[in-house]
Amino acid sequence: MPDRRDMPSLRDRLRGAAARSLCRLPAPLQIRLSRRPPVRIDGQTLDPTLQLLLAARPKGIRTPLTAGSPAEARRRFRRESLSVRGRATAIGAVRDLTVTGGAGPLRARHYAPASAGGAAPAPPLLVYYHGGGFMLGDLDTHDEVCRLLCLHGGQQVFSVEYRLTPEHPFPAAVEDAEAGFRWAQAHAGELGADPERVAVGGDSAGANLAAVVAQRTAHARPPAAQLLLYPPTDRVTARRSHELFDEGFFLSLADREAFSAHYFGTSAGEDDPHSSPLMAADLSRLPPALVVTAGFDVLRDEGEAYARALSEADTSCVLHCEPSLAHGFVQLTGVCPAAHRATVALARRWRSLLDGIPQPS
Repeated sequence: MPDRRDMPSLRDRLRGAAARSLCRLPAPLQIRLSRRPPVRIDGQTLDPTLQLLLAARPKGIRTPLTAGSPAEARRRFRRESLSVRGRATAIGAVRDLTVTGGAGPLRARHYAPASAGGAAPAPPLLVYYHGGGFMLGDLDTHDEVCRLLCLHGGQQVFSVEYRLTPEHPFPAAVEDAEAGFRWAQAHAGELGADPERVAVGGDSAGANLAAVVAQRTAHARPPAAQLLLYPPTDRVTARRSHELFDEGFFLSLADREAFSAHYFGTSAGEDDPHSSPLMAADLSRLPPALVVTAGFDVLRDEGEAYARALSEADTSCVLHCEPSLAHGFVQLTGVCPAAHRATVALARRWRSLLDGIPQPS
């Protein structure tokens, strides 16, 4: 049973209900209620629903994501995530599993689409790593995005947890992420998925892990492809988006730096490719990638830089930016229609990428 402190309180649930009501208002009224003109930065206009949601957040929820003890930060993140997720999207089947990680058992969750019936080919399997700065998040905080990827991507999704910092600093999460991928790859047939189409993906910190796993396994049964949602890829270079979106869009630069300090500490140099995938000496011959960035995100420019670097190294890569959305939008599908549309679209775009990859004869 989850600790009651980890579950949304009545106040949290009321806030979530209020947010879902606000998202149904006409855009002009949302802008008026936010008490500021439309937010335009770098030629992009923030989605009106997000503008209102950001303006309506209680002061206490604007605190840094890492504020308080790790346990307090996790509870706050979990409660807020669960309070805005809305009704769970129905899919074929969901079941919880335990798999072998880098240093012990890991919780995992398997999502399967409804059976196509007949002699339909086995679907692909996406191994998914949740975001949360290597410190926050779990299977439940990212349950809805996995359901949407399963339903609209016509694929199985295998969401796997990993050890969190600061209790388990670098490289614990990398070891668990790779172990989770290898477990899924070895058991894909048992899960009813295509063993030749086991891919990796994730959002934010989870996207970093997916990119690192793709690099680490590139020469020994690599993933079929990689889905990288607003990935942090470069701890070395100061970028324009760091300055433009430092405050007010869910993830601040201070949050990002605090997460990095907790996770990497002195265990990994800033140019270590296992912490900064963009710093890898060779980005060729990696699995095809779909990189998705958000326009209002401190991580936007480094995600786009990674996509360019992959393409320049002749690794197939599709880059897509959601210019009106902010960091973490795949967790806001229950309260932001634009975020829901974007997540459904990226799931379909991802499936198109998978279907275009030549299969072994």
